[in-house]
Amino acid sequence: MKIVGRLILAAVVVFALLQLVRPGIPTKAMTAEVQAPPAVRHILQKDCYSCHSDQPRLAWFDYVQPGYWLVRRDILTAQEHLDFSTLGTKPPAMQKAALYEAVNMIQLGAMPLPRFVALHPDAKVTPEELATLKAYLAPWAPSANRPGNSGGSTGGKTDAAPSAVSGSPPSPVSLASVHQEFNGIPFDPDFESWKLLSTTDRGDNNTFRFILGNDIAVRAAQSGNISPWPDGSRFAKIAWQQQPGADGIIHPGKFVQVELMIKDAHLYRNTEGWGWGRWRGLDLKPYGSDARFVNECTTCHLPVRGNDYVYTLPITAHQVSGEEIVNNRASLPASLPYQPLSWNAITMYVDPKTHTTATLFGNDLAMRSLTVRGGATAEMPVYSAGAVLALVTWVQREDPHWFGARIPDAPQSVEFVEVGASTQTSHYGLYAGPGLTESRLSPGEAARRMGFVMDLTPAPLP
Repeated sequence: MKIVGRLILAAVVVFALLQLVRPGIPTKAMTAEVQAPPAVRHILQKDCYSCHSDQPRLAWFDYVQPGYWLVRRDILTAQEHLDFSTLGTKPPAMQKAALYEAVNMIQLGAMPLPRFVALHPDAKVTPEELATLKAYLAPWAPSANRPGNSGGSTGGKTDAAPSAVSGSPPSPVSLASVHQEFNGIPFDPDFESWKLLSTTDRGDNNTFRFILGNDIAVRAAQSGNISPWPDGSRFAKIAWQQQPGADGIIHPGKFVQVELMIKDAHLYRNTEGWGWGRWRGLDLKPYGSDARFVNECTTCHLPVRGNDYVYTLPITAHQVSGEEIVNNRASLPASLPYQPLSWNAITMYVDPKTHTTATLFGNDLAMRSLTVRGGATAEMPVYSAGAVLALVTWVQREDPHWFGARIPDAPQSVEFVEVGASTQTSHYGLYAGPGLTESRLSPGEAARRMGFVMDLTPAPLP
């Protein structure tokens, strides 16, 4: 009994001494809070400011050691990533980008931290509060009405600042000479030849995205072997500003950036098994100012750690049980005369009137006919005889992994153009409706659609 008593006394003494070791949590006056309506700011103050502001509010039990050390670490980490006390000093587009990321963290259950909510239930974001935040952001409202939108320019850490994509295009950059990222990740000049895994229409920042995969990633998606993705998988996410056309269709505009994810569970074990890189502008300048930029990548992808930190739902016919991690609904039937998803993507567009998205694919000969480097393209592409084009149109649906984005849903039609030596020898084919069965158009309408497909401008690349 004496030993037990001494152990208890020693524990009490250690506990008391621990209370004296209390590093401070820096606090300062609120500089410039986020610009938002009172109802939105009230939600942020109640649910986010405890950690993400310069005036954290702690309960009495948060000051008890050793728990205080954990609380302090969480607050300092949170403030480094997002500080609502100073967010108002940022450009409106960057404020909007921060709010979109916050909403996605909330709806995917990553924020507020579950362990924090367990001890601070008042910080739980209710469904009604989440709906208020989403209604304020309104990603598909007219551009002029979106919060933080100024003239349609993009901004924020995941988008290109206007200066990064404006001005006279530089000469085509040598992809082989692009500098490595600050964390040592080398640029992969082969990304242009990779195949499409999916596309994204980002209403939160007015950009389009191609998500491409190398052969290892494509085979993994086709077989459903993506939990986790196999080592050697590589993704390239290419972004363009959206450019509305006179016909009401929205096309890719100026090139913004390309991001790479490289899977190697051992080599990149300190960054969730992935190597991350981002290169911006037509000169492909590495992102950030030092290697710490990668913290943005890993933190942003944390909510989808159950999907091996990958947001993209790859289009595949393979069925994967459990949580939605592939996009079966957008796959194409094997009965088509060609399989466009095995070809390279040329461009995409969105028709906001019909809520559809379309991607133009080309076979090898079609791709060799194109010039898309240096930020400029021919106004009217000239395809060689033997080239085959495929325009796949999907209905759009909300991206379950990212509020403010839309992805392909059920295919609506596939249009094939087999290029001949002349217009008269070229052939147009349409597959539409349930099951994408062959359909017939009048000769005049078929010629009009064939011209539309062949005249689509390729999306520019650096």
